[in-house]
Amino acid sequence: MPATASSYSITMRLHTSPDHGVVGQVATTLAKAGGVVTAIDVAESTHLRLVVDVTCSAVDETHSKALVQVVDGLTGVEVHKVSDRTFLIHLGGKIEVHSKVPLKTRDDLSLAYTPGVGRVSSAIAENPEDARRLTIKGNSVAVVTDGSAVLGLGNLGPEAALPVMEGKAALFKRFANIDAWPICLASQDVDEIVRAVEMIAPGFGGINLEDIAAPRCFEIEARLRESLDIPVFHDDQHGTAIVVLAALTNALRVVGKSLADVRIVVAGAGAAGSAITSLLLAGGAVDVAVWDREGLLCREMKGLSRAKSELAARTNPNLRTGSLTDGLTGADVFIGVSGPGVLKTEMIDRMAEGAIVFALANPDPEIDPADAAKHATVVASGRSDYPNQINNVLAFPGVFRGLLDARAHHVTDEMLIKAAEAIAHVVTDDELHPAFIIPSVFHPDVAKRVAAAIREAAPSQ
Repeated sequence: MPATASSYSITMRLHTSPDHGVVGQVATTLAKAGGVVTAIDVAESTHLRLVVDVTCSAVDETHSKALVQVVDGLTGVEVHKVSDRTFLIHLGGKIEVHSKVPLKTRDDLSLAYTPGVGRVSSAIAENPEDARRLTIKGNSVAVVTDGSAVLGLGNLGPEAALPVMEGKAALFKRFANIDAWPICLASQDVDEIVRAVEMIAPGFGGINLEDIAAPRCFEIEARLRESLDIPVFHDDQHGTAIVVLAALTNALRVVGKSLADVRIVVAGAGAAGSAITSLLLAGGAVDVAVWDREGLLCREMKGLSRAKSELAARTNPNLRTGSLTDGLTGADVFIGVSGPGVLKTEMIDRMAEGAIVFALANPDPEIDPADAAKHATVVASGRSDYPNQINNVLAFPGVFRGLLDARAHHVTDEMLIKAAEAIAHVVTDDELHPAFIIPSVFHPDVAKRVAAAIREAAPSQ
């Protein structure tokens, strides 16, 4: 694949001979090696040498190391130091705490802390619901993980999950002005996780479960929803499902089909696949089949796990069996949340006219989106370097903004469907195109419209 500015980016500090022509030679060499040069700065120039900072992007880590080697091999060039720009922005973490009130005088302290704070504590003790109004609880979310399913990288543990949870917290703040806190638990035991979240829940207005492996995540979410009086939202499930439904709504507008009439195949019966399937059915889809390593899930199959058995009971109304190829023959929509290389172009050719392909496995999709686009009418992926990125940032900030504003106690399917509709309707008829079925995460109206939809759908308190 080609390098992009958003992929692996490094800055090399070079010591070179005092010939400024060397700078052009470096740029040419990097380009021939597949690197994308984004900046060249001469940091120091003397009669003895030049100090040059070259920033370039690579395809992956292996490629970035190869780029360093080719530059270091040039006559008159020494690679003095290499900095990975991704690691640089993570130094010291990505979030911090700021006081919202001045703390400059004794008077300030007496109001914000003792003795004044005691009056507020007493008021909350008399009326606990006031905690949402008089503390950070009303604008705070716990981003909770056990590190068992970090991105597409697997079971990395709580410490390795922390950079992702920090990033999530930063996105909450950037897109919905919500104060979110990364909570990385040193346990992968369901009972311990549930109890830990229950114990910290008084300090938060909502719980965002993140990167917890299936099927553990299903039980954790169900139990927390039952025991807590604040909304519990598993973004890997429901955030993904919302954005998929929004994108599919607009993709169907492109090809002139309706959700109730199309045949859909979902590849992957994990957390995301299960939630996507459930929301599609709640939104009006009728013929949805789920494929996993056992084949097309069917209610007549034996030996399925409890989660897959329950999924099979609600899907595949025509009892289709067999491989992914069998399921896709004549199908209108493929939604992949499985793994790289699962979908082949010849499978797309077996689909119905106006085929829709969502290859969402992360970081490597089920098929290269560029290849899929040669055979399908509408293609979406989870990648930022292709059109139609299915990105959860479109959903979760606005969802929680609406939940917190409404002081909601629970999340309902109606809320999720309304959120999907809000995202879909940001794309106007004039903008709608096979390469533009979903708005940018930076569109200023997305979070606002999602929040408004959630507030409207929330039960009256």
